[in-house]
Amino acid sequence: MSLGTSVDPDLQRLDPRVRTVWVLKSALAAALLGGGMFAVNRVVDVLPWYTPLVLGGLIIVVGVTFAVLRYRAWGYEVRNDGIYLERGVLTQVRTVVPFVRIQHVDSSRSPVERLAGLATTVVYTAGSRGADVTVPGLTPVRADDLRERLKQLAIRSEGEDAV
Repeated sequence: MSLGTSVDPDLQRLDPRVRTVWVLKSALAAALLGGGMFAVNRVVDVLPWYTPLVLGGLIIVVGVTFAVLRYRAWGYEVRNDGIYLERGVLTQVRTVVPFVRIQHVDSSRSPVERLAGLATTVVYTAGSRGADVTVPGLTPVRADDLRERLKQLAIRSEGEDAV
């Protein structure tokens, strides 16, 4: 998969509203950075007055582009042996979590996700620290369904050997 191409078409896609959330987060970060630069420049007065606007605009363009590419690069699928995830813009990451490695599964909704009508499913795994995976950008119903499906498949796989 090259930069900007989408994931395997057989994989489940995230809800398109997650793009908007990611774009708005980028725009907010750009506004805060630009505002901070503007305030500092008012005191120090070493840069032209338009520098924070130009830099903020550049950050917004990069952030929006990254959010769109990030959305296109995200996919997941529940198969017979585990959950498969593909994601990553600059670095492509493919993750397989065998059901036998799943410890527990949560659904969560941050305040921003609640405003957008979205949720995240978090899969906690046995193994090294930080081995947990998240599936963002799901509707609350899809997040709950995924959580329950993974829970049932993990229970059924108990007693099998881990990969």
